[in-house]
Amino acid sequence: MKLLLKTNSLCPICLKKIPAELIEENGKLFIKKSCDEHGNFEDLYYSNVAIYENFMKHLTAYSKESNSSCPFDCGLCNYHKSSTVLANIDVTNACNYKCPICFADTSSGSGAFNPSIEQISEMMDVLRNQKPPCGVIQLSGGEPTIRKDILDIARLAYEKGFVHIQIATNGKILGEQPDFAEKLWNAHVATIYLQFDGVTPEPYEIARGFNALPDKIKAIENLRKHGPYPNAVLVPTLVKGINDHQVGDIIRFSAENIDIVRGVNFQPVSFTGRIDKKELLKQRITVSDVLILIEEQLDGQITPKDFFPVPIFSSLFEFLKRVAEGNSYPDLNVHPVCGAWTYVFKDKNKLVPINRIVDIEAVFELLANLKTISKSEIFTKVTTHLPKLIRASAFKYSHVVIEVLKDIILKGSYKAASEFHDNEVLFIGCMHFMDAYNFDCDRIERCCIHYVTPDKKVIPFCSYNTIYRKQYYNQFSEGRI
Repeated sequence: MKLLLKTNSLCPICLKKIPAELIEENGKLFIKKSCDEHGNFEDLYYSNVAIYENFMKHLTAYSKESNSSCPFDCGLCNYHKSSTVLANIDVTNACNYKCPICFADTSSGSGAFNPSIEQISEMMDVLRNQKPPCGVIQLSGGEPTIRKDILDIARLAYEKGFVHIQIATNGKILGEQPDFAEKLWNAHVATIYLQFDGVTPEPYEIARGFNALPDKIKAIENLRKHGPYPNAVLVPTLVKGINDHQVGDIIRFSAENIDIVRGVNFQPVSFTGRIDKKELLKQRITVSDVLILIEEQLDGQITPKDFFPVPIFSSLFEFLKRVAEGNSYPDLNVHPVCGAWTYVFKDKNKLVPINRIVDIEAVFELLANLKTISKSEIFTKVTTHLPKLIRASAFKYSHVVIEVLKDIILKGSYKAASEFHDNEVLFIGCMHFMDAYNFDCDRIERCCIHYVTPDKKVIPFCSYNTIYRKQYYNQFSEGRI
């Protein structure tokens, strides 16, 4: 047993802020804490200490102190360490599913939460008036597509200047209405963040209460008919013993549909309410579990070493801030434990991770060491050194990777980053949202995925879902549902 870190957490019962410790035991990392009223709690924080330590090398240094009131002083507070990279707006808490597993808890009996389009406009203004302004917005719920004015809301986001608009949906309406994909694209929706729990009926019957797989397949078919945009990112909620054995199959399915599916983002399930310690440890899935499952179920084509933590991008954004005209790039000081990502190229029946093609860590190290702001010097160094970082020069997409990196680095090109996905490349990610059992204040103060609320506050994702969501649904409800 070894103490790695001390932090602050929450009591899962009363949500009081309490001290916590991260303890290493037998190669795993646990969070342990005690509430004076409700006793001791223990949860699996990270299942593989080696992967944890590798990711933690990318923890960015930051001079701001912590807020002693965190996470109960959100807005964002002046102590928050990351800008809003992606913002969620809950446009409703109503839903056309009644899922047994739902972090939004849409069937809880709270009031009908349907902000007016005028309120939503003001919420968008809050995001666009941030410094730097938020550029990516996700319309969420509930089920956002059941709002009659959802297309108007999407168009409004475009008019406000958001460069990327996506909708989180279960896909039911998208599957039922063949022309809905075209309507979404005409309203400037670029990505469908599609709930997708597996490739067989069984996971849906448990997690959604019925076989929802046909809804997903039909939604993808309708997207394909209109394609290539809007495209889809599949979002599986992973529950141990229910669909964790289908991680590899979900990635294979995504690769088989790579013309319209551009990514898969695994989300390990979050827990609410009291749960027995043995059951909690039995059911908990962490990021490192997912990475190991991917390796096992894809026969080693993708390994944990092929994944990177989100803050590795911080050197790119800091570089672009120094050299680009107009500072619209975010502060990205995300905690390394929050998630993992990679890109893989489809090469016939194989998946080739991007770092087998180019040394990704060396690319970001190159940017971190480029202290000059002379555009001519930068151009010379980037064009000279990038080709040297190629690991698989014979691979057909090697030149594509280099050209895209050049455009992103030298031009700060969002278009280049977007068009990168047109080359049979698949994003694979895992985002582990916190609940009251594994809540870590060190993570929350670095969060870059936020909610904006009707009273114009900006709240980190895990704080909103653990502490604030029901409060806002009740405060701004129209009546009982």
